[in-house]
Amino acid sequence: MKTLLAALLTLPLLACGPASEPAPTETPAPSEALTEQSSELSSTAPRERSVRLRTGVTLRYVEQGSRNGPAVVFLHGYTDSHHTWDLNLSLFSRDFHIYALDQRGHGDSTRPVCCYTQQSFAADVAAFLDAVGERDAILVGHSMGSFIAQQVALDFPRRVEALVLVGSAPTVAGNEVALFLKSVVDEQVGTVDPVFVREFQSSTFVRPVPASYLDTLVSESLKVPARVWQDTLDGMLAEDHSSRLRHIRVPVLVVGGDQDGFFPVAQQQALVNALPDARYILYSNTGHAPHAELPQTFVRDVSQFLRRVSR
Repeated sequence: MKTLLAALLTLPLLACGPASEPAPTETPAPSEALTEQSSELSSTAPRERSVRLRTGVTLRYVEQGSRNGPAVVFLHGYTDSHHTWDLNLSLFSRDFHIYALDQRGHGDSTRPVCCYTQQSFAADVAAFLDAVGERDAILVGHSMGSFIAQQVALDFPRRVEALVLVGSAPTVAGNEVALFLKSVVDEQVGTVDPVFVREFQSSTFVRPVPASYLDTLVSESLKVPARVWQDTLDGMLAEDHSSRLRHIRVPVLVVGGDQDGFFPVAQQQALVNALPDARYILYSNTGHAPHAELPQTFVRDVSQFLRRVSR
């Protein structure tokens, strides 16, 4: 299994513990320091809720911040849940009205027999905005969530104010790592092998992350049955909307790591080049999950972008 994962992602396995956060390769414009925002932060936990959507699924989500603030919807990656943002949410200003979703088939949301296409996930996001009374929102998506965010912007352009795409590319279609992952996932039956799940999650990081955080990610991925792993990955591989990215006219922040084993820098740059209004921040010595590997730096840079686009 370790040999298999080494071939899959060719990244060093996780070393748990604290990590420093040097400046990104491209230094962004000056922003408010987190210490200067401390008066805006609250120690109260996000509120956990569920909502039934017109698309037929019930989504579990967490909500925090001012109801009068800009709506920001966080979309997790493949087999993850809202817990992928556990190192980030407490750091965001409560001026933002944040929703972090468990998408269909994932976390504690319902797991329908079908459908797991990008269009189905995107329709859920639009239906979610209707259900909670939000006209539009800024979407923050990691990996799979970033492609769903792109799909929402293409299918429901009036519902999207801006995008933050983390660990992303123009498409998953034809991606060699994803195709190899499919060959492994397609062999799973029922509950996915826990050893594989831990190695899969660990291999997405280059920098250390807390052991408790990794344990949570593994537990959340183990909630996802093999059929959802398979159908979701098939949906990502089948959809290629890269030729339509020029139609996304809202401001976009692309955030990546220079050692991303899924989407290397060339693919990240191709995404930036395809978008009419995109800014790119690339973190050095960072893998596929910048939000987890550099949580404070990530929140600082994303907060600056959110404040700029929501004025």
